Amino acid sequence: MNILSQLKIGGRITRNSRHGLAIAIMPFLAWGVVAQVNSGSDGSDGAFNSTGNTVINMADHPDGIYQYTSVNIPDGTSVSFIPNAANTPVVWLVQSNCVINGYIYLQGGNIYQSASPGGPGGFRGGNGSGGGAAASDGTGPGGGKSVSAQYSIAGNASFATAGDRNTNVLQALPGEIYGNDYLLPLVGGSGGGGGNGFGGSGGGGAILIAASGTIELNGQGNIYALGGNGGNWGGGYGAGSGGSVRLVATTLTGNGTIDTDGGYNYGSGNSAGNGRIRLDALANGFVGRVNGNITRGFQPIIIPPPNQAVSLAIQSVAGIAVAANPTASLTTPDVVIPSAQQNPVSIVVRCVNIPLNTDIIVDVKPANGPTVRAVGVNNTGTQASSTATVSMTMPRYAGTIQAKAISGIAGSLGGSLNNGEKFRHYAQTGLTADGELFAKTEITATLGKGQEIAYITESGKRFVLPRN
Repeated sequence: MNILSQLKIGGRITRNSRHGLAIAIMPFLAWGVVAQVNSGSDGSDGAFNSTGNTVINMADHPDGIYQYTSVNIPDGTSVSFIPNAANTPVVWLVQSNCVINGYIYLQGGNIYQSASPGGPGGFRGGNGSGGGAAASDGTGPGGGKSVSAQYSIAGNASFATAGDRNTNVLQALPGEIYGNDYLLPLVGGSGGGGGNGFGGSGGGGAILIAASGTIELNGQGNIYALGGNGGNWGGGYGAGSGGSVRLVATTLTGNGTIDTDGGYNYGSGNSAGNGRIRLDALANGFVGRVNGNITRGFQPIIIPPPNQAVSLAIQSVAGIAVAANPTASLTTPDVVIPSAQQNPVSIVVRCVNIPLNTDIIVDVKPANGPTVRAVGVNNTGTQASSTATVSMTMPRYAGTIQAKAISGIAGSLGGSLNNGEKFRHYAQTGLTADGELFAKTEITATLGKGQEIAYITESGKRFVLPRN
């Protein structure tokens, strides 16, 4: 599969200082354009045909990924889930068609006593007060705030929209809006805040169904990823936000229902934030009812093949090896360059699945002063595993260090890489946002903050995905 990558790895380095080096390895999403969607399913889970009320225990699929040949959920049947230990979202990869005439349930819980769990891929509510412990906020990026001496009713969770707040009944703050239109990465709803004695309700779950053929969500077909309801029992616990539903197919049809509404809070008379719905299809004929924040388009990013993961890592600085898991501790640096070390110094960058002879850019930003940049090429090894040795005039004292690689989509018409291999501009993939072609993608890792992916259009608009 063709790849275009732009990666940044952030870290700290010192030259006789107390700051450390922070390096991370990150995955990359591979893009491809074909006349038909390829779900990537190997069919190992066979055909799924629900009968009656089917409960899928996800324990035997720890990654949440199911590889079906086909899916059929007849009218009058339903499918629900018991989350696995990692509480992953549900991912159905389907070789042919997926027909939904029945119900798929991914609701967040509302147990009314302990903190309620979210649907698969969603987040649980906050703990209620009791036994001398204070109530806690709902979990997840948009978790609602808990009750306190100031607020008698907990806050509702947020997701695509902010949870409602009723100041007339002293309701705590809702959580923050999070996520993105493309549901990349796939994430569920957040939990409501904990109340006086009763835990908050869970957020709706998350599901991705990708079919190489057609997804039919017909008139009686329903996908529910609702947030759990909040209430006034036990001191007013918060409602969970709605979850997420993403459908990817060559053809999408039907007039069924997709519902990612936030839960209703009976104590405050309002609701948690709504979830997200993304419909990606080459031919989109779906005319059904949708509740939640919905966007449509065609973004054929499903799951990257393992052998296409692209990464960079700084292997050594001035001959000093960098630990596999640097801590970037301010008191215990990962790399200390002796003051007697003469410039320039060599920085070795390890590259995975990056074409040979690609420019490897290293930036060092001292605490005071301008950024110093040096460029090398990964000319040792193979595309699967190579190294670049970059000669750098290293500034003294504390600073930050980043490594970045930019390459085109290899093997197609267009410009040339450093080694003369042809590639095409990212915009030629035809993938769009707000009517603009994408120009590049940028991945940045920051110690303690995880990974951030940004897709950038030709005019410079940035579509930033949440950190994971």
